[in-house]
Amino acid sequence: MLSTSMFAETAALVGDPARANMLGALMDGRALTAKELAQAAGITPQTASGHLAQLTRAGLLAMERQGRHRYHRLATPGVAQMLESIMSVAADLGGEGEARRRRPAVTGPRDKALREARTCYDHLAGRIAVAMAERMAEQGQIDLSPDGAALTEDGVAFMQGLGVDLEAARARSARRGSGRVFCRPCLDWSERRPHIAGAVGAVLCETCFAKGWLRRMQGTRAVAVTPAGRMALGRAFALRMEG
Repeated sequence: MLSTSMFAETAALVGDPARANMLGALMDGRALTAKELAQAAGITPQTASGHLAQLTRAGLLAMERQGRHRYHRLATPGVAQMLESIMSVAADLGGEGEARRRRPAVTGPRDKALREARTCYDHLAGRIAVAMAERMAEQGQIDLSPDGAALTEDGVAFMQGLGVDLEAARARSARRGSGRVFCRPCLDWSERRPHIAGAVGAVLCETCFAKGWLRRMQGTRAVAVTPAGRMALGRAFALRMEG
């Protein structure tokens, strides 16, 4: 059962600006070194190590050793979901008093590339991801609501036709202690409508990278849709693709 002290401790850990910057840098699903995270937070590696130890002890981060290096990643999809929710609320609260009420609402990141397509931990987010989810819902391939999501039989066939390994998704969600739901909606930070998350969202994103439909952009969570991706995703999901 959640105690008030646990709740407060987690909030305090995330609330520190340096730790918030490091957690944000891990939101694209990669594992990074202390040096890389220190650069993201604008602090020394020594200071970063102390913060990382706190986050790891609290269960927000997991650390992996590879040779001489230590890599840090978000511990579970639930941590990423929490961070994305905080970002969404923070974006809505980005002003004060009358000035805030007079301003038109601008949600999510102001960077155009991030709004178009980005990774949200291990799945795809942004305008394109929301459009993909909506097309699948319109075609009866997925039941999508604020309370949950489920692939229909047509959705399973559609995903398999794209080359998405749904058996791998089922195995991930069944793995004990993974904290992974097979398929769930994730409220998009910029679009304020759901995209597809959970194990299904993860393997769909992996498929897009493996087929060369998406490529990562250095130093950002934004991803670029390649010419092959514009053609393949545009045809499969009936999307209007820029570029």
